[in-house]
Amino acid sequence: MRPIALPWGGKLSVSRAEEVPTDRSERLCPARKSTLFTRKSPLIDIAQFIAFVGALGWLIFAGAQSMHYNWQWYRVGKYLYRIVDGAFIPGLLLRGLSVTLEITLYSMILTFVISLVTALLRMSGSISGRLVATIYMEAVRNTPLLVQLFLFYFVLAPIIGIDRFWAGVLTLAFYEGSFGTEVIRAGLQSVPRGQSEAADAIGLSRIDRLRFVILPQAIPLILPPMTGLVISLIKNSAIVSVIAVAELTTQGLNIISDTYMAFEIWFTVAAIYLAVTVLLSTFVSWLEHRARRGRTGRS
Repeated sequence: MRPIALPWGGKLSVSRAEEVPTDRSERLCPARKSTLFTRKSPLIDIAQFIAFVGALGWLIFAGAQSMHYNWQWYRVGKYLYRIVDGAFIPGLLLRGLSVTLEITLYSMILTFVISLVTALLRMSGSISGRLVATIYMEAVRNTPLLVQLFLFYFVLAPIIGIDRFWAGVLTLAFYEGSFGTEVIRAGLQSVPRGQSEAADAIGLSRIDRLRFVILPQAIPLILPPMTGLVISLIKNSAIVSVIAVAELTTQGLNIISDTYMAFEIWFTVAAIYLAVTVLLSTFVSWLEHRARRGRTGRS
């Protein structure tokens, strides 16, 4: 306690804890309490994550032990790649990954084309065009992808004369295109109507208006959700293994049938899919960030 003299006489006792700080820096920047060991501490989150990963690893290990499974991770490397006389030779899994990426690339191009055409039909003034687009979207969205793959492979492929690879590509493209339609339509409609009116005022045709005015402004808005469709394409491409397309999942099945290394191969296949999708998401995020910085710099 410390006595303080009052102007009209007398004294007031004030504890030091109640004293007002006289230092200006103390008034403006009060001392902050450390959150290192509180509920908001990042250490708690890290500990929870480590505990979760440890519990998951223990469950996998315990399950394998109960099955008397013999881990053979040392044999996995040759199915990824080999170095022979200084030459890089891809293994079955990397060759399957190249086929998966090829399927994804072709399907992605066709998906964008199908989505764009269907979106324009839905936005058109033609009743028949809107009806065709709606029937296509409802039919594809409400039927299983596996059934669609069988229809393309066993029914349409012999009629139009395509092999199993292109049957899988077309199936994936039409399936993902039904979801990409709404993404592209929303992106096109987000462009202010005044842009289209200005394009009409200077005499641009419908194609030139879409090519030079609407799409350049809509693509930055379409890009993030379309990335999700591409990632979905990569994951859904595994379904073409049922028609024996030699992609990543098919190669994994072939290796397991020869070596019986189910745990090792499926963990490796899952890790490859995860690495590809994470890298793709990171790359698209970087492109989106650069596009946003470019728009901010021009403004």
